[in-house]
Amino acid sequence: SMNIVLLSGGSGKRLWPLSNEIRSKQFLKLLSDANGGHESMVQRVYRQIMQAGIHANIVVATSATQVESIRGQLPDDVDVVVEPERRNTFPAIVLAASYLESRKQMNPEETVIVLPVDPYVDVAYFETFKKMDEQVQKSSADIVLMGIMPSYPSEKYGYIIPAEGGRVIGFKEKPDEASAKKLIEQGALWNAGVFAFKLKYLMGIANKYLNSRDFADVVECYASLKKDSFDYEVVERTKALAVVPYNGAWKDIGTWNTLTEEMQEESIGDVIMGEDCINTHVINELSIPVVALGTQNLVIAAGQDGILVSDKHKSSYIKPYVENIDNRPMYEERRWGEYKVYDYSQYADGTKSLTKHVTINAGCAQDYHVHRYKDEVITVANGEGELVVDGCLMKLSRGDSISIRRGQKHAIRAFQDLQLISVQISEDNTEGDTEVFNWSWSET
Repeated sequence: SMNIVLLSGGSGKRLWPLSNEIRSKQFLKLLSDANGGHESMVQRVYRQIMQAGIHANIVVATSATQVESIRGQLPDDVDVVVEPERRNTFPAIVLAASYLESRKQMNPEETVIVLPVDPYVDVAYFETFKKMDEQVQKSSADIVLMGIMPSYPSEKYGYIIPAEGGRVIGFKEKPDEASAKKLIEQGALWNAGVFAFKLKYLMGIANKYLNSRDFADVVECYASLKKDSFDYEVVERTKALAVVPYNGAWKDIGTWNTLTEEMQEESIGDVIMGEDCINTHVINELSIPVVALGTQNLVIAAGQDGILVSDKHKSSYIKPYVENIDNRPMYEERRWGEYKVYDYSQYADGTKSLTKHVTINAGCAQDYHVHRYKDEVITVANGEGELVVDGCLMKLSRGDSISIRRGQKHAIRAFQDLQLISVQISEDNTEGDTEVFNWSWSET
């Protein structure tokens, strides 16, 4: 069998206001799925892996802030490996490989294929994995790369220079247009950042940096691993390299401009557009309508974190403008549902309040947790479920209101979708005041 490691990083500041530190671009549900609904980039990639008929163990390597989104969007059989801190692709891949070796007890001869979590591609991209797996198992190459057939002489990408039989003889990072033209004439391919190798090959390299290959030990010494890219630390130092070409759609949809090109509809959410709008996309996640009239070449995105109105071309240059907008994330997707922040206020005596609309999906439950510094009042707007407070169970339905004092352990689970209004009050609204406990609903 094959192992697939998806690297999930980035904060996607270029897709502000819908993406933030917690909700990166790969989790925005803006692409159309087969059933007339919407899916995110990560959901699309998972669906395409299944469509390509690939049977693999799938591991996502990511930071702690993204775990809830991944758990909410992907099936439970996908493993999540949490990087203790953001470093680079080399340490992240070593961490995932050590997880496969020591926790999943994978055969060291098995193929591992590593890729970014958010390429916008055809299913054929994943079918290419089968050829890469074959090369890893049959050829003398230590690492097999995927090369994209270039569609124009781009200055943005790295190039792989192949020789006869798919061997790799060199790389060229972001050449100017004239050099790129020459490279393409020689048969060079874009470097897709997809690597395939035998598990034992990478763990052999990792040995140089690790005293122990056990997963817990790798987590422990993660901060001392070289903060380098996998390309630089491993690929460019490997003598026996091969490349498998992929000829199909391949796109990074990391900006509003590139993302709107792939959206099937002109608007999502509560939007009214005049017939005289030209090349305009409006995405509205707020509960108030957005009206656009006579607009041209615009992207308008309204979310809990803010509102963007931008010329499409200019939208790629958003980053420096939003870099210093430092409000807390106003929308968060969790494995049990989601919440939106309605209001965040501070009063004359220093007391703070945070008002949220919380949705807990049917059949899902929050962790059993406690707030050390916050009191919370929860009102049920709709749905049914139950609440446990310090081990005591009570039914919840529309119209119920519950007061939970700081220090009380509590959790809610939903029988039908639960819509709640939560008001948290504290002298100091410290985010890090939540402690989670291991506990099962069967204990009540």
